[in-house]
Amino acid sequence: MNTLRQAWLIARKDLALELRTKESLNAAGAFAIAILLLFSFALDVNSAETREFAGGLLWLVFAFAGALVFNRGFARELPNECLDALLSSSLSAPSLLIGKAISNFVTLLAVEIVSLFVFGIFYNIRWWLQPGLLILFFVLTTWGIAVLGGVFGALTVNLRLRELMLPVIIYPLLIPLLIAAIELTNALFTNQPISESQWLWGRVLVVFDVVFTALALLLAETILVN
Repeated sequence: MNTLRQAWLIARKDLALELRTKESLNAAGAFAIAILLLFSFALDVNSAETREFAGGLLWLVFAFAGALVFNRGFARELPNECLDALLSSSLSAPSLLIGKAISNFVTLLAVEIVSLFVFGIFYNIRWWLQPGLLILFFVLTTWGIAVLGGVFGALTVNLRLRELMLPVIIYPLLIPLLIAAIELTNALFTNQPISESQWLWGRVLVVFDVVFTALALLLAETILVN
């Protein structure tokens, strides 16, 4: 419980700073909206083929936009040795890592909400038909992206080319999560009931989140201190 309380303090600090500067929100939001707009002109948004891979396009945009969020998570702590101060404080390493993941999660979710409205308008897709499942799948997928981004954001924070290395490292690991999200989201966008075989992809989302959250908690000391 103490770890969760400390993690929330870290997340509140990062979110308050983000609300003041809006660095990640502006960068990730502008990127996501620009890509969605460009593809809406390049594709026939009324064709059945476009609707079939609309979920894939959406999640790829979110994954690339997420890299802009993760790069700032630990990088903003580097000036004035703020990261060293946090590590030498009474905060536990797991709480710092999970706190950064929560901040990533909230920021990325805000970008996704705005992008969904743009997506619905320009692609003529009624994404709100099954809101309960949509929220569930988006929360599970976004948390998986956020916690993975938090872990590897910490690992690459001291690299000179971290903006380049972070996406190269995390995207291959995100493949099973993104495939599951795409399969489930495509079914929702076409207003089809989730079949039994598609619910297996829902289990992939849960397993991915549990495994990488557990790894983040167990290896936080090694990731941050050593």
